[in-house]
Amino acid sequence: MSDFPSTASDDAPLLPSGFCYLIGRLDHALTRRMLDVLAPLGLTVSQYTALSFIDSQEQISNAQLAERTLISPQSANEMVKQMNEKGWIERAPDPFHGRVVRLGVTTAGKVLLLQAHAAVARLETEMLTSFTATQRKTIHGNLRQVLHTLKDLKNAE
Repeated sequence: MSDFPSTASDDAPLLPSGFCYLIGRLDHALTRRMLDVLAPLGLTVSQYTALSFIDSQEQISNAQLAERTLISPQSANEMVKQMNEKGWIERAPDPFHGRVVRLGVTTAGKVLLLQAHAAVARLETEMLTSFTATQRKTIHGNLRQVLHTLKDLKNAE
């Protein structure tokens, strides 16, 4: 299989280059490794992502949290409930919107998040050890560009 698809002729179909398959395998492998480094802290990948996102936002909707953690809104509700029960986050009514609930990371949640960030940073370092700083920056930029392009394609539908 070639590195890039070529224009299909009338008698030959356009074949994928394998990027989608490779990215899917990368996602699967990375998720498994993240589970390995986060499990000793009592965190799932979705919980880690949620804590990170909640910590970085002043206000967040359940739909936004579900989208960022790649889970359904119902699962996000359940995850928020569990993280609240564990003391990692707190829920408070929004003073300006009666139905809106604000989420915040507690002190215990921040301590846990710092530990998780360190574990994930070590994983990133190990994962990218054979790349130069310039190559890492290029990979990061290229992956962001692919993500933005996919979002733009979805929005154009």
